[in-house]
Amino acid sequence: MAIKMNKDESVFRNELIYTVDAKSINIDYTLINLFMLLRYNGQKPRQLARGRGKSIVEISHLKNAIQVLESENIVSGYSENSEAVEPWIRNNFLNMAFRGKVDKEKLASLRPIHLESYRIRNANVARDYYSADQVYLMLSANHKVKNDLKMFLMKGWDPATDKLNNLSDLDIDSLGMLNIIPKVSPRFVLDTSTSLNRIEPLLKQQAELFCDDIRRLLAYQDEIPRSVLVDYLKTIISFHMSLYTQKLVHFLPLMVENGTSNVEDNWNIIIDATDDFESKVSNFAIEDADRLYNSIYNYIVATFKINMTLEYLGLDKDNSTNLHRALDELKKSTAEKESYFKAKYNILYKDLDEDDRLLVDDIVKYEETYFDKYLAIILNSKAKRQFVEYKRLLANLSQNNSDRGFMAQGRSKKHPRRFVIGTRLLETLVQILVLKGEDDHFITRSLSIEELMKIIRKRYGLIINGIAEERFLNANVNTHLAFKENVESFKQKLRQIGFYDDLSDAYILQKVRPRYQLKQQ
Repeated sequence: MAIKMNKDESVFRNELIYTVDAKSINIDYTLINLFMLLRYNGQKPRQLARGRGKSIVEISHLKNAIQVLESENIVSGYSENSEAVEPWIRNNFLNMAFRGKVDKEKLASLRPIHLESYRIRNANVARDYYSADQVYLMLSANHKVKNDLKMFLMKGWDPATDKLNNLSDLDIDSLGMLNIIPKVSPRFVLDTSTSLNRIEPLLKQQAELFCDDIRRLLAYQDEIPRSVLVDYLKTIISFHMSLYTQKLVHFLPLMVENGTSNVEDNWNIIIDATDDFESKVSNFAIEDADRLYNSIYNYIVATFKINMTLEYLGLDKDNSTNLHRALDELKKSTAEKESYFKAKYNILYKDLDEDDRLLVDDIVKYEETYFDKYLAIILNSKAKRQFVEYKRLLANLSQNNSDRGFMAQGRSKKHPRRFVIGTRLLETLVQILVLKGEDDHFITRSLSIEELMKIIRKRYGLIINGIAEERFLNANVNTHLAFKENVESFKQKLRQIGFYDDLSDAYILQKVRPRYQLKQQ
C-alpha cells in the first residue's frame, strides 16, 4: 500500500526530541563531527572543492603533505622510508571505512584526537547521522563545560593564525596531524544556518549529568596522557548517548500521556558483571533489556503524536518552546483538532484506490477519533522500519559486545541481549567517581566497594547488587546468590583494571583507590 504523505508526516526524526537519525553509528565519526560543531559554535561548515570540482581527500594527499614537510626540514626520513609511510598513516592517523577490504576501503577522516581533526574528512563517508548534534545539545546544558572541552581539544593550536603555538601540550599523534593538516589545505565556508542553539535537550537532568562527567574527566588533563584522556572521553560520550536514548525511549510516552516533560526519573537496569551468558543474574539483565526493546514501539507512537500536533499547531521543529506547547496540546481533546484531522484523513482516503481503501478501513476500524485514525495510517507505513532501526541503534550506542560498552549478546538465540559492564567503561566510570568536589575543583578519594556500587546506582541507575531494590524485597535464596556472584565478579573486574586489591581480610580496608592523585589545592 503506497500512501502519499507530505514531508512533515513521513519524516520521523524530530530535533526537539532527539536529533539522531536511527542508523549504525560509528562513535569516531560522531566525535569528528562534534569537533566541527564545537569549532563553529553549532554550525556545520561546507567543505570546498580541492580543484576540478572534487572535495575528496585521499591518502596520497597526506603523503604529499609529509613530503612537503620534509622539503621544509620539519620532518625527516620520508625519502628513505617512503614505502612505510602509507601503512604508518593508516594505522596512526586515519579512520578507514571497510578497513582491510581492498575493493571497498575508503578514507573517512583523521582519528578524533585534536579539535582540528575534522578538517580532513570525507563527509559522505564519515557520516554521523546527526549523533554529533545530540552530543552538542547535551553539552549545551553547561556552557562552561562545553567551552572547557573545546579549549582542551584545541590545545597547541591557534585558530586565528592556523598554526601551532605550544608544542608542550601535545602528544606525538596530535603534533603529526597538526603539521599535516595545513599542507592538505582543506577549506570551509559557513553558509548554513543552525537551530541547535535554540534547542534544549529534552532530558535536561541527564544532559547535566553528562556535562558533569565531562567536567570530571577534564580535571585529569594535567595528570593523564592526552591520548588516554581522549579515549576516556570517547567512552563516556558513547555511554551517555546510550543512557540518554534508553531513558528517552522509556520516558517520552509518559511525557505525552501527562502532557509535560517533567516526569520522575525512576529508570534503572540490572547489570550482569560476570561475563557469563548463563550466570544467575543474567536473567534479570535480559529482562531489563527486553523491557527496553519492548518500549520502542510506544516511543515511536509518542514521537509521531508530537509531530502531528506540531503540524496541527503550525509550529516548526526549531525551538524547544514549541515542543512544550505540543505536549500541552496533546492532553486536550478539541472539536477544532478533530475537524482538522478529519479533513486530512478524508483527503488522503479520497485519493486511494478501492483495494487500498479496504486496507485502510481494516487499519482504522478500532480507532474512535480522526486523530487516532490518521496516526494509525502513519504507523502502519512508517513504524516497522523505525522499530528495526532503533533496535540496531540502541545496541550500537551501547557498544554491544565491546569492552567499552554495557550491552552484550551471544551468537545464538539462547543468549539474547543483556546489560553488562565492559572493563574500559568501568575504568572510565571509576576515574570519574573517585573524584570529590571541593569548592571549584576536585580531589581524589578512596571508595569501598559498597560505596562505589551505591554511587553507580544513584548516579546512573545501573544496579550491581539489587537485594536492597524494591522489586527484590521478597527475593528468594537464588536471587541472593545471583547478586552475591555478581558483586564478586564486579570486584574481579576492578582487580583486572588495577583499582582494587584485597590487602586485608578486614572489610573496611578493602578500597577502590585512585590511579591518579588530585590533591587539595
